[in-house]
Amino acid sequence: MSVGHLCRLFGVSRQAFYRRQHDAQRVRGHALLVLGLVLALRREIPGLGTRKLYLLLQEPLAASGIKMGRDKLHQLLQTHNLILRQKRVVPKTTNSAHSLRKYPNLLVDATLTAPQQAWVCDITYLCIGLDFGYLSLLTDAYSKLIVGYCLHPYLTVEGSLKALEMALQSEQPRSACLIHHSDRGSHYGSFAYTQRLRQAGITISMTQQGDPYENAVAERINGILKTGFRLNRVFTTFDEAARAVAQSVHNYNHLRPHMSCGYLTPAVAHTSTEPLRKPWKPKVYNTNQSPTSPGAA
Repeated sequence: MSVGHLCRLFGVSRQAFYRRQHDAQRVRGHALLVLGLVLALRREIPGLGTRKLYLLLQEPLAASGIKMGRDKLHQLLQTHNLILRQKRVVPKTTNSAHSLRKYPNLLVDATLTAPQQAWVCDITYLCIGLDFGYLSLLTDAYSKLIVGYCLHPYLTVEGSLKALEMALQSEQPRSACLIHHSDRGSHYGSFAYTQRLRQAGITISMTQQGDPYENAVAERINGILKTGFRLNRVFTTFDEAARAVAQSVHNYNHLRPHMSCGYLTPAVAHTSTEPLRKPWKPKVYNTNQSPTSPGAA
């Protein structure tokens, strides 16, 4: 049956029929282009969700003349089974049952206004074969820039010290009123670690109640690296894990937009002279009150 006969049968013109075909092909072409861009971004940052994908796709989509809202993008990802399903993992790497000195929490009710006012740190683990590696991280609490890190094969203070040394070398010159904030783990209370902080002129601060909300930024960075950059997978060798950590930290600092930094990357936020725009009211933590949920990163 001819196209003309079908058009007359359904009461549409041949022009409308061919225009509908052309529009359908254009939509399919746009969808394929968007999916290609999504896969390219997720090769660098595997855990990017719809919100951040939409932000990063604005420029290439505009250059291609494609108009697509966030809901339409989410629907496209859902259709092609590209929606992320994340599991919550809570590793146990802190031993606070020790007799070492515990320092007061200096960040209670504090409002940070610039980089280099506070570093927050934590340790998480990576699965390497049948064993583990332990990743120490130091992050600027204001800009969310990872300033120091070290993947160490053992859960000893050496890994934390190496991460601290990297931060001290990378952040030059440093603020004279810098605070180092951590949990009450034995690594951060050890003589070698606290002595190095004092030598660098850095004030020591620790959580008081063992509540993760008192070190929420550091806990959040752990989660971003493990789920967003797939560091929660099982690595074959320590070298493979170390390379993945280095690449993930670089991509996190320089490629991933951070919601709490006004959707700037941490590297850009760290050097910005403008106040960071946050999409929610900054939370002030008070140990006398029940903690509320922190803002998303």
